[in-house]
Amino acid sequence: MSRLRLYVDEDAMDGDVVRGLRSRGIDVATAAEAGMIRRRDEDHLSFATVQGRVLYSFKVGDFHEIHTAWTASGRDHCGIVLTRQHDTRPGNRFGDCCV
Repeated sequence: MSRLRLYVDEDAMDGDVVRGLRSRGIDVATAAEAGMIRRRDEDHLSFATVQGRVLYSFKVGDFHEIHTAWTASGRDHCGIVLTRQHDTRPGNRFGDCCV
């Protein structure tokens, strides 16, 4: 069985989310840790792919388009988890996407 490995882009790398995922044993790398801040979205997906990681992002439309272009040209990636950004302050529901 393979272990889930995530790469969280700079828009989704909220500290609470990353800590929560790591506390559940998920191998998480962030854009900040990888020195990938202010890079193009396609660069984030390329980095995640080279690292063997699934990309996690809030940029639903952008990464849907990139995924479509990649698959149309025969390029593979390790997967993309997309969710809408939600207010994560205490007392607010965090989203509707399970990882």
